[in-house]
Amino acid sequence: MTTSTNRADRVILYNISWQQFENLLHDLGEQRAARIAYNNGTLEIMTPLPEHEYYKVTIGIAIDDIAEELNLEYECLGSTTWRRESRMAGVEPDNCFYFQNVDAIRGRLDLDLTQDPPPDLALEIDLTSKSLNRFPIYARLGVPELWCYDSGELKIYHLQDGEYIEAQKSLVFPNLAIRELPKVIEQNRAAGRLAIRRAVREWARKQRS
Repeated sequence: MTTSTNRADRVILYNISWQQFENLLHDLGEQRAARIAYNNGTLEIMTPLPEHEYYKVTIGIAIDDIAEELNLEYECLGSTTWRRESRMAGVEPDNCFYFQNVDAIRGRLDLDLTQDPPPDLALEIDLTSKSLNRFPIYARLGVPELWCYDSGELKIYHLQDGEYIEAQKSLVFPNLAIRELPKVIEQNRAAGRLAIRRAVREWARKQRS
């Protein structure tokens, strides 16, 4: 096992077997701040910083508000640990949601990617701070859409032929200009969370009509 520490908030481990990965997840438990990603023997353990957590929560709530405003059924599963041994891939997104496949998982707490569909949408915050490339991980897990927020910009990626291609529109919210969402958030950030939520709902309502 080789260890490389790049910053105080991140540790990279190399040559990690799948069993070691599973053992580490068990030892760390679920009540932890650290987020984990595993890609074919390379493991990253990352402790999020306050700015990261702010946008993770704020954009996640915005997705909730937009879905409710558009009357879309959905499930939010947060930073669930998604993994498949056959693909040597595992990741804990900053947030994830079911929309198109919500009927297949509604009310269930025993999801298994060997037999259940992956989340329809995953959210990643500040990819530039993460040493391990998460795109191949999500691709091998089969997540159809990624939203990546970094430095005030929200990029959308669709999975096509095993690779992520940047897109202008969301598969989940095809009629909304989702890339404008950070602007709505920043315009209301100083006014507080309730102001942001009201602004996001109004923004979604206007585009819907």
